[in-house]
Amino acid sequence: MHDRNLLSEDTSKRPFEWHLFVPKFYTVLRQGYSWTDLRHDAIAGLTVAIVALPLAMALAIASGATPDKGLITAIIAGFLISALGGSRFQIGGPTGAFVVVVFDVISRHGYDGLIVATIIAGFLLIIAGFLRLGTFIKYIPQPVVTGFTTGIAVIIFSSQMNAFFGFGIEGLSADVLGEWQTYFANLDRIDPTTLALAAGTLALIIILRIYAPKAPGFLIALTMGAGIATLFGVQVATIGSQFGELPHFLPMPSLPEFNISEIPELLPSALTIAFLAGVESLLSAVVADGMTGRRHRSNCELVAQGIANMTSGFFGGLPATGAIARTATNIKSGGRTPVSGMLHAVFLLLIMLLFAPLAVYIPLACLAAVLVIVAWNMSELDRFVQFLSAPIGDRLVLVSTFLLTILVDLTVAIEVGVVMAALIFMHRMAGAVKVATHISLIEEDHDDLSDPSAKNYTPGHGLPEEIETYEITGPFFFGTVSLLIDVLERIDVTSKVIILRMRNVPMIDATGMAALSDFITRSHSKGRVVILSEPQPSTLKLLNQLKKEKAGTPLYFTARFEEAKNLALDNLSGLP
Repeated sequence: MHDRNLLSEDTSKRPFEWHLFVPKFYTVLRQGYSWTDLRHDAIAGLTVAIVALPLAMALAIASGATPDKGLITAIIAGFLISALGGSRFQIGGPTGAFVVVVFDVISRHGYDGLIVATIIAGFLLIIAGFLRLGTFIKYIPQPVVTGFTTGIAVIIFSSQMNAFFGFGIEGLSADVLGEWQTYFANLDRIDPTTLALAAGTLALIIILRIYAPKAPGFLIALTMGAGIATLFGVQVATIGSQFGELPHFLPMPSLPEFNISEIPELLPSALTIAFLAGVESLLSAVVADGMTGRRHRSNCELVAQGIANMTSGFFGGLPATGAIARTATNIKSGGRTPVSGMLHAVFLLLIMLLFAPLAVYIPLACLAAVLVIVAWNMSELDRFVQFLSAPIGDRLVLVSTFLLTILVDLTVAIEVGVVMAALIFMHRMAGAVKVATHISLIEEDHDDLSDPSAKNYTPGHGLPEEIETYEITGPFFFGTVSLLIDVLERIDVTSKVIILRMRNVPMIDATGMAALSDFITRSHSKGRVVILSEPQPSTLKLLNQLKKEKAGTPLYFTARFEEAKNLALDNLSGLP
C-alpha cells in the first residue's frame, strides 16, 4: 500500500570542505616536482613574459594609467594568481576587459579611487569564493559574455585611433560615437609619419602571426618600431615623451588617501571589476581545462583572484584576472604547473629591473598597433556572427548587451544582458512545463466569457470521474506557477480526489511551493483530497516542509502511482 512517511532526507549540514581551496601549487609539490618540470615551466614562463611585457604596458596606457602600472599588475597579481589559484596553467595580469571600466573609474575618481575600487573588488571575490559562487559565475550566458567583450573590443579599437593616426587630439570624448565624430572632423591633422609607423608595426605583427606564429610578434614589432624611430630620428610620441622614464623597481605597498564616504560611489565599479575578474578568470580556466584535460577548482580560483587584486591595489597596480591568450600561450609553450606562471612574473620583474630605461623609446603608435590586434582578438567576430543566427531571444540579448556596452555603460550592459537572458530562459522553461494532456502552459489563455468550470481534461487510467489525475512535467518555479495553478483551478467541480504526478518535476522553488500550498488549501476548502505522487529526491526538502504545514489535513504522498490510485479509491469510498 501507500507509504505516508515516504519523504525523508539527510538534513545535516555539509562540513566546510577546506580542501577545495588548497592551491594547485601545493598539490603539485605534494605529488612531486622534478627538474624536468622546472625546465619546461621556465621555458614557458619566459615565453609568456615576453608576450605579456608589451601587453601589460599597452593595456595600462589604454586604461588611462601609466605603463609601469601594467607591469606592476602583471608581476604582483600574476605571481599570486598562479601561486594561490585553482588552475595549473592560469596566467594572470591586466586584460582588455578592464580597459573601459578602469578608464571610467580613473576619469571619475582619480587613480586613488581606482585603487580603492580594486581592493574592494578583491575582497568581494574572496567572499564569492568562500560562498562557492564560482559554479554560478560559470553559468553566465554566452551571448552576454560575447556581447560585452565584442563591445569592449570596439571601444578599445576606437580609443587607439588617436595614437594610430597621430591626430594628437587632447581631451578626446570618452564615448565611441563622440570619438569618431572628432576623428572625422580632424582628418586634416593625420600625421603621415605616425600612421606609417603604426601601420608598419601592425603589418609586421600580422606577418609574424602567419609565417612565424611561435615568435613573440608583439615584442619584435615594438623593438623594430622603437629602433627605426630612434635611428632615423622620427619625431613621434613615445613612452618617454608622454610618461617619462619608467621606474625599475617595485613600489612599497601602501593605502591611498581616501574618504570613506566615497566607498558607496565606488561600489558599482568594484562590483563590475569583481564580476569581470570572476567571469574572465573562470572562462580562462575552462579553456585551459579543455586544452589539457585537467580540471580547475573554481572557488579556489576566485579566492586567489581576490587576494591578487587586493595585493595589486596595495602596490598601486591595476585590476587583474586570468588572461585567456597568455594562458593558452603558457600551455602551448610546455607549461606544466603553476610554477610557469610564477616564473613569468619573476622574469617580468627582472626585465623591469634591468631594461626599464629602454621602454622610453617605444612609440605610442606601435603600442596602438598592438592594441588593435588585442581588440581584434577580443571581438570574437566569428562567434558574434554565429550567435546572430541563433534563436531570436539569444540574438536580442547579444545585440542589446553589445550596443549598451558601446553606447551607455559596461555595468548597465551586463545587468540588462543577464536580466534579459534570465527572462528569456524563464519564458522558455514556462513553455516547457505541461500538465496532464501535454498542453503547453504558455499557450493556455482563456477569455472571460466562457464557463470557467467547463471541463478541459478527461480523467484517465480507468478511474472514476470523481478522481482527477494530472501529471506535471518540468520545473515548478516562479515563472510557471501562475499558469500552472490557472490550469489546475479549472478542474471539474465534480472531482473529489486529485492526484498530482510529480515524477517529472526536477525542482520546486519557494514561490512554486507557496502556490502549491495555496492550491492544496483551496482544494481542501472544497472538500477535495490531494495526493502528490512520485516526487523526485531533489524536491523532498520543500515537500517535507509542506507536509508539516498541512498536518491534520487530507494530504498524502506516495512513492508509486499504483499506490496513489489505491489511496484515491480508499478515500473516495470514505467520502460522503
